[in-house]
Formats: sequence, C-alpha cells, structure tokens
Amino acid sequence: MSQLVNHCHRLRQRPVGRLTDDDLEFVAEPVPKITHNQALIQTLFLSLDPAARIWVSDVHYSLPPVKIGNVMRGIGIGRVIESRRNDMKAGDLVSGLTGWQRYAIADDEANEGPFTVVPPLHRDLPLSAVLGPLGHTGITAYLGVHDIARPQRGETMVVSAAAGAVGSIAGQIGKAHGARVVGIAGSPDKCRHVVETLGFDSCINHRDQAWRQQLDQATPDGIDVDFENVGGPIMNHVLSRLNIGARVALCGLISEYNTYDARPDTRRCQPNIARSLMVSRALIQSFLVLDHPDRFDEAIEYLSQMIGDGKLTYDETIIEGLENAPCALQQLFDGAIRGKLLIKVSE
Repeated sequence: MSQLVNHCHRLRQRPVGRLTDDDLEFVAEPVPKITHNQALIQTLFLSLDPAARIWVSDVHYSLPPVKIGNVMRGIGIGRVIESRRNDMKAGDLVSGLTGWQRYAIADDEANEGPFTVVPPLHRDLPLSAVLGPLGHTGITAYLGVHDIARPQRGETMVVSAAAGAVGSIAGQIGKAHGARVVGIAGSPDKCRHVVETLGFDSCINHRDQAWRQQLDQATPDGIDVDFENVGGPIMNHVLSRLNIGARVALCGLISEYNTYDARPDTRRCQPNIARSLMVSRALIQSFLVLDHPDRFDEAIEYLSQMIGDGKLTYDETIIEGLENAPCALQQLFDGAIRGKLLIKVSE
C-alpha cells in the first residue's frame, strides 16, 4: 500500500471561552505503517459532541484532558483498510475513538478506548445511525431514562435541549413510558418540530422573555422528572418546580462548558440547586455512557425496536469535510443544530 496522508486537527493551546481556530491546527502528515495487533481505519463519519469542549479544558471529565499537541479526541465510525489483528479484517466497519482525523490506528496498547466491529445495521438504517440513535447518543438517552429518570404513566417529564441529539430521543422514550413530556428548546421552529414531529406534549422556547411563566403553565402539576442537558438558569427554574420524590437525570450542562477554563471565582453559580433538591427530596444522579459498555447491546436492541415500531424519530445534521469540524462544533453551542451533528470525513 502506498504512503497515505492523514489530515487531522491537533490541539495547539487550551481555549478560554469558545473554541477558536487558533486553538487547533489542521495538519497533513504521513500515516505510519501498522504493526502486529494493529489495524488502519479510514474515518467515514465523525460525531461532534458538546463533551469535546470539556476534553480540551484542563479538567478531568469522563476522560483525561487532550494533551497539547495531540489529535483532537472524537468518536467516529470507519472502515478497516488494513489489519494485522485477529478481531478485525479489511472491509469491517468499526466504531470507537477515531479522533478528528482521516485515518486512525486501532491499537489496544495505545488507544484510549476499544474499537468494536459494527454488526449489520438494523432495518436498513444509514451508516450514520451508528453514531446517533444506535450509538452513544441513543444509548445515553436510554440509560438516563431507564436507570435514573424512570418516568411513570401520567407523570410530567421535562427535557431540556429537547431538539438536540440526546434530548430528542430521551423525550420519545419518556412518551413510550406514558409520561407527559414537556420540552425546552431554543427557537419557535425547534419547538414546533419537537411537538409536531417528535410527539412531545408541549415545548417552551427558552429565548422567549416569558419562558419561565410558559414553563409554569405547561407544568401545572409540577415536575416529576427532569432530563437535564443544559444547566444554568433553565435547570434552576426546573428544579424549583420539582415534586416530592422527583428524579433528575443529569446528562449534560452545555450552558456551562465554555466557562470551564474561567477562574473559579468568575464562573456562574447556581445558588438554588441545593435548596430545591432539599425541599423536593429529589434524587439527582449524573451518568456517563462510557461507564456502561455492558448495557450497549440492550440499549441498541430497545432503540432498534422503537424505530421499527415507528415510535422513534431522529434527526441528523451532516456537514461535509473534516476541515469544518471546529466551526461546526460551535453551532452546537449556538443552538443552530437540530438532532445529531456529524462530520462526513470520507466516502
């Protein structure tokens, strides 16, 4: 095989505030020859997730910070083009931490996590679904709802970032459990989509000045379940309306991620959280999908069945070109994306 060229984003410096072009460097470099127990993978799709902003901060979150000079961390799906491993052969589709690069090497000694061979896709779904409803995104929603939120028939469940990749699926699972589901999203168009297409009972536009009053009106009997993706003032107000015995599945705090590098005394505080939880005697539990690899097959089977039964709709936004990954990531924090955000790296 002739020498291949890898295009990749390497971390130049830790960002302060929003990630900028100066924080990453897009470089071309030769792909090394693989050795025993390695496989060469061509990345096809790259998942862009809010956690990427935390990974470049000098804080430990699910995984250690990306080291300065290293390839930017990211979850992807790719095709094996050369293998010296017994568990992968050329042509296999695999998923794992490919990083923000065109070629990755599967090496159990060097990789942060394992690469797994993707089984045949269910129900003629596109390959991108492996990073969406049938990947870490859908599994995150499944675990948060089934293990922590546990919505019951007739209860009120609130989902923030309801038009996002995880929130949109979590809300639909809540509906399947019989809950009354209220979404929170960032535009009238998103709210219409959440209700009319995803089947939520109502949705509040948090950019409307009267969003607090509207959320109160949409939850007249209080809130039994909060599937939290945003944090900040939205979470504060939701927590103030929790019923006794409520459950909070703390999935993400996207409104806070760009402040992780700020001095501790300048970060926004959330003074009402402890009081709200004490009054409601609520259970709040955070979780990370990477902690539960033994549950992946269970979750994928459940989500596949929901799709097959017409009970789960999912959205995805696919942007062409690895070079566009940094700019695309910012769209997550601007609220410009509906559903799962992916970069198409290769054909």
